[in-house]
Formats: sequence, structure tokens, C-alpha cells
Amino acid sequence: MSSLPETLAQTPFYPIMGINLTELNTRNLDFSPNNPELEHLDLSNTAAFDGYVSGLLESEGKDFGIGGYFEKRAIYRRSAVFATAEEDFRDIHLGIDIWGAAGSPVFAPLEGKVHSFQDNAGFGNYGPTIILEHALKGFSFYTLYGHLSRADIRDLEVGKVIAAGSEFCRLGPYPENGDWPPHLHFQVMADLLGMKGDFPGVCSHREIEKYRRICLDPNLLIGFPKN
Repeated sequence: MSSLPETLAQTPFYPIMGINLTELNTRNLDFSPNNPELEHLDLSNTAAFDGYVSGLLESEGKDFGIGGYFEKRAIYRRSAVFATAEEDFRDIHLGIDIWGAAGSPVFAPLEGKVHSFQDNAGFGNYGPTIILEHALKGFSFYTLYGHLSRADIRDLEVGKVIAAGSEFCRLGPYPENGDWPPHLHFQVMADLLGMKGDFPGVCSHREIEKYRRICLDPNLLIGFPKN
């Protein structure tokens, strides 16, 4: 019997940004401690952070930046959202980020229904967030879309069916997107652990194995295995 990851890998999906993500229109963005440029960037200044991201994309003529699945990141020191006890500091990214222009449309990779949504407001948080529930060949799983526009959740209803390939949200501008340079946080979960409208997008080192079992590789749905 196939597993959920195997089933996802064998299923065709609609491009999440409306077009296929390839080496021609994307570049990987490194936000790990291995990137020395981050040491000289004021990450608490969202305009400066946004200028850095957009500058990287413009310099190579790319539409989107890609990266992050289980990447150890150096950018979370910008917000107290991630700063708990030292041994529990959360800096392991559980999804994939797709960085681009505010207002860029996001499309459902496959049919689902709205499980929950909310505005996770606060500096460094998700901002407006939508979670879809999916059923595929006997498997149930969830996809999370974070850092959206507030307009995307204004008239949304739990249970609404979202057809595959339909535009249902957009990359939000800062500060309403949690005060980040515009991007989509996309995450795939086999279990929501009872949560609604929110789910950890970053974990601590001692939680890695727990969340690796829950948070599947989003590349299975966006078709960009380079990450």
C-alpha cells in the first residue's frame, strides 16, 4: 500500500503560483547561518529586509525566491515569537517559502475545503493564514498558506470548497502579513494536532523528529525538488 508521500509524488498538481517554478524564474534564498550577508542586515527593519530579498531577485531577473524546508535559519532572531527558553529556540523551518511581489496570486494545488483560518497578527507571526483540508486516495492531510492579505480571509467560510487551480489568496504586504517581506509560507501536514487557523511553522532542534513525521516535503506539491 502506498504511503501519503508516495501518493502525493504520483499525483499531478496545479502550479501554486499559477506557473511552474523552474530555474528560469526562481532562485534559492539562503537564510541559514551559512549566509554571511545576514550578519550585516538589520532584520528587525522590514523595509531593509524586503529590499535585500527583492534586490536578490531583481539582480538575476527572477520572479520568485524559494527555500526553507527543514532549513536551520538565522532570521528568527528578529522576533520574540520564536524566542522561548534557549534549548527551545525555534529556528528549524517546517515549510517552504515562496518570496515574490505583494499581491501575487496563489492557487490551490488540488481540491480542498477550508478547514480553518485566522489572522495570526504580530511582528514575525503568520499574519492572515488559511488551512485547507484534502482527501486523496484514502489519505487526509492539510496545507497551510501563511503571510496572506487580510482581504483573503475577510469573507471566507469554514467548509468552503476550493477547486484545484482556483485562485483563493494572495501574497500579503507588510505589515499586515506578519511584517515580513512578501512571501507565501506553504506547509503540508499529515496531522494538525487539534489546532485551527494556526500551526507551528518553525520548531526547535529537540522537536525535529516529531515534526519531520508530521510536516511533509512541500516539494511534493509544488514540483520544485531543487531545495
